[in-house]
Amino acid sequence: MENLKSDFKKYIAQASTFDAFQLEVESAQGIYVYDKSGKQYFDLMSGIAVSNVGHRHPYVINAIREQLDKYMHVMVYGEFMESPQVKLAKRLSDLLPPDLNMTYFVNSGSEAIEGALKLARKYTTRSEIIACKDGYHGSTLGALALLSNEEFKQAFRPLMPDVRFITFNDTAQLELITNKTACVVTEVIQAGRGIIVADPVFLKALSEKCKQTGTLLIFDEMQTCYGRTGKLFAFEHYGVIPDILCIAKSMGGEMPLGAFISSDKIMDCLNANHPLLGHATTFGGHPVSCAASLATLDVIFNENLLDVVDEKSQLIINALKGHPAIKEIRGKGLFLAIELMHPENIEKIVENCISNGIITFWFLFNHHSLSIIPPLTITNEEIIMAIEKLKKALNF
Repeated sequence: MENLKSDFKKYIAQASTFDAFQLEVESAQGIYVYDKSGKQYFDLMSGIAVSNVGHRHPYVINAIREQLDKYMHVMVYGEFMESPQVKLAKRLSDLLPPDLNMTYFVNSGSEAIEGALKLARKYTTRSEIIACKDGYHGSTLGALALLSNEEFKQAFRPLMPDVRFITFNDTAQLELITNKTACVVTEVIQAGRGIIVADPVFLKALSEKCKQTGTLLIFDEMQTCYGRTGKLFAFEHYGVIPDILCIAKSMGGEMPLGAFISSDKIMDCLNANHPLLGHATTFGGHPVSCAASLATLDVIFNENLLDVVDEKSQLIINALKGHPAIKEIRGKGLFLAIELMHPENIEKIVENCISNGIITFWFLFNHHSLSIIPPLTITNEEIIMAIEKLKKALNF
């Protein structure tokens, strides 16, 4: 379409004014995105941690096609028994600890958080919610209340009341959690802040404090699920199990899908007493999305992708180590941030990356670091080529 860019700006509500990132996408395959001129871009963002097995993985595409030939949407979630939903919920239960055995499917990460908050409040009959400063859990009104950043939420007040904040990785502040607290919501790795990895001591102390006070611990693993850090779920690195796990993004295999997962004991409160339909969604657990999710899990395990995440991560780190424009590289697995020596150059560097065929960006609450979140399927050879292009973009 010749006027695609002008029509895009005219008819699509804009979330950003950064024009250099507005690619006219023609196609995508593997780790690559192609524009209408045929130019190839290394996707080092994976659609913001969505395309973990690459764009349009043949196995996932085949699973989608097979489900399309059977049925798509037939009824509101929970009323009909649909094989892809049931198979995926059982598969997740088999892969997760015993107390994470029941899944409620939704459409997105924000919806997973909203459902988890409702579940925690109904189960505990408490109202107070604690979140971590500089965490990001979505843009709906409930999720927005969990943001400490006033710039993002001031225009939308009043928001959900009774929310308090603690500092991520600060064990001293865990004293703020009391028997009035319904739940604590935290990422295992803070993404929006620029890939800040949890201190194991903090997570264990947080878990113990929640147990002592009868508070539910909610982990937001939207960006870290399905193998991003080298484990299927990031909490597996720490030996700490949440009461409620929220996942989305890569779990859908590039299809829209999210979920909040808990024990049957906790989850049963959604349909106990009043109200019935304690949580409801029309398209949550869409059979095509669930089929894609099942296929994505198959790819992760059949291709042994978890086994090589650390090796690929180290290859990236080693290739960038010592570059004069880089102050620090941090993260876990293929969930990395490059902190720049001169953050004032970041917009120009992102523009250079686009010119050099690299897709990357800065973070929501960190405008001095670049994200390196490639598909897990990226090969060592592709890493070397992509990093060479990235280095060129850093040199100006």
